[in-house]
Amino acid sequence: MAFGFFKRKEPEFRPAPQERTHDVAGRLLPLRIVENDRARRLTLRIDAGGRGLRITVPPGIAHGEVDRFLHRHQGWLEQRLAKVPDRPQVRPGIKIPVRGVPHLIVHEPASRGTVELGAIDGKPALIVHGDRRHLSRRIADFLKREAKRDIESLVAKHTGTIGKRARAIRFRDTTSRWGSCTSDGTLSFSWRIMMAPAPVINYLVAHEVAHLKEMNHGPKFWKLCKELCPDTERCKDWLKRNGGALQAIGFE
Repeated sequence: MAFGFFKRKEPEFRPAPQERTHDVAGRLLPLRIVENDRARRLTLRIDAGGRGLRITVPPGIAHGEVDRFLHRHQGWLEQRLAKVPDRPQVRPGIKIPVRGVPHLIVHEPASRGTVELGAIDGKPALIVHGDRRHLSRRIADFLKREAKRDIESLVAKHTGTIGKRARAIRFRDTTSRWGSCTSDGTLSFSWRIMMAPAPVINYLVAHEVAHLKEMNHGPKFWKLCKELCPDTERCKDWLKRNGGALQAIGFE
């Protein structure tokens, strides 16, 4: 979701902070302000799942101008965020997907704090041991470990195909993108992708690995991406339709 407004030329008093919060109808959301040398206007974006806000601004923008921009578009923010469902929090009794398969979260406090895939009454379960206070963090750590194992293997496979090497592989909980590739060959992935089906995980890795050779989204890039992942179009569409729901799951 995005809304743009052309920058007005007004006196600069003090630079806008890079990180702050903003109240939208009682929801206090993280707000990130990013300067971009190529930006000619202020652009406001709501992160997937309504998890935060991001404003891209031209260099040297005044703090007051950012405030006025937000005030003018407060109604737009309220309307858009009203359509975002309440953020489900990870807790016992709900289901979250692991590689696209819904798993019931089951808490068993008697054992030490581990997380394992299992089954309850023949249905997939995510069994979490240890103190209840640490349940959500342990599930997040479990997904990070699974992501590291699966994605590092897929990166090795796809980089071997194109004859390029990744400088490093990193895992983060990003809200604005599922993956990225820097000019020096560093690949970054959101560990939340482990909740998506396996073919979608493969597509994401193929997409970022393809950037090691084609740092753009031109015809050559998409041709290479489809060579690495023939199911690119279907997986890309799945992530577009369902990615917001995965981003909305709370692990606090």
